[in-house]
Amino acid sequence: MYAGSNPAARLIHDTKLEFKLFGNSEWFKLRTEEKLRGIGEIMDDIKKDPFEEYIKNLPPTRKEMGQAWSAAIGLQDVDGLKPSKYLYETAKKNIEGEITIDEAGKLIKSYYESKEGRKEPDSEEADKVSQRIAKLLSEKAFVFSPAQYISIHRELFQGIFSHAGQLRDYNITKREWVLDGDTVSYGSAYDLRETLDYDFSQERQFRYNGLTMTETIHHLADFISRLWQIHVFGEGNTRTTAVYFIKYLRQLGFDVDNDMFADHSWYFRNALVRANYNNLQKGVYETTEYLERFLRNLLMNEKNELHNRDMHISGLLIQEHKADPINDPINDPIKKVVLTEREQRIIDLLRSNKGLTRGDIAENIGCSEATVKRTIQTMIQKGLLRRIGSNKTGEWIIIG
Repeated sequence: MYAGSNPAARLIHDTKLEFKLFGNSEWFKLRTEEKLRGIGEIMDDIKKDPFEEYIKNLPPTRKEMGQAWSAAIGLQDVDGLKPSKYLYETAKKNIEGEITIDEAGKLIKSYYESKEGRKEPDSEEADKVSQRIAKLLSEKAFVFSPAQYISIHRELFQGIFSHAGQLRDYNITKREWVLDGDTVSYGSAYDLRETLDYDFSQERQFRYNGLTMTETIHHLADFISRLWQIHVFGEGNTRTTAVYFIKYLRQLGFDVDNDMFADHSWYFRNALVRANYNNLQKGVYETTEYLERFLRNLLMNEKNELHNRDMHISGLLIQEHKADPINDPINDPIKKVVLTEREQRIIDLLRSNKGLTRGDIAENIGCSEATVKRTIQTMIQKGLLRRIGSNKTGEWIIIG
């Protein structure tokens, strides 16, 4: 949501400023498109969504199902999809207990086979996928595996995409507003399965014992952003990843409130984008900072402000710029940082081989991989290291 007492005035002011700076450029067109897609966020202070108000006022016995529907509907926004009025009416019947979630699915299917439903083809995908997400989020069954991840995609998009539940066999790019029209480097079609299996095996072996919540959230942000970056499917990656992530967090013991995904799904996607984008020439580096803000609100009930404009790589949409010594080595020279013995040993190792994994480092210095992970995170915060590329094929950059 935009700052200021009058969001509408703020929107007009920002648009005029952007047009003055960029004219009718490609960036301005992308920015305007994003505003239209995210208009619900911008106008939230002015007009409350009746369905959102309905969900907020549900009794405790119906709250869980209501939140599942709310998240399911909110997640359609990541692909610019808007559910129909019929979907909202059907969702309410399910929440009220008048029909089951499966009956809701049958009603939606029948609706789009009818003459009336065929008048709203643009809402069909949003309606059908919303019902399927709500169903998955209301079920407890879950297995941590690549097969489950692929299965969720199949369940969500069966009959909608011909490739539902299938790994893509072509390479992709996607122009992103938050990247000023640039794209993330997604996984290569030639080794998608191997990369997917590798990321899952790394997470399965990881131990959360002894981590603080800050360390846990950083690791979770790193895992889910890397999983999303592979982009194993042709379409529907963000919605699949979000559903999988919610269910995984619950398996880990977190009481996940679906409202965050309902209200901030577009922020969640943009945060995933920023966690996987580097442009060294422009001084832009991948960061999980924004995703961690989202997760701190989700898992720790913090109240961090979540604004899509803050993530734009141009920095022109951020109202107040503050120097960031961690991401600006000029303002925080390494010579002022005192290294611990372990940090110095890691630096020495990486100078000889920047492609070492955390496991390699742990083996070389004689400690656990979890200890190496915590040490490296501290070094990143000190401005000593940056990671370029994926966990599997990337490398470490020593600053200074």
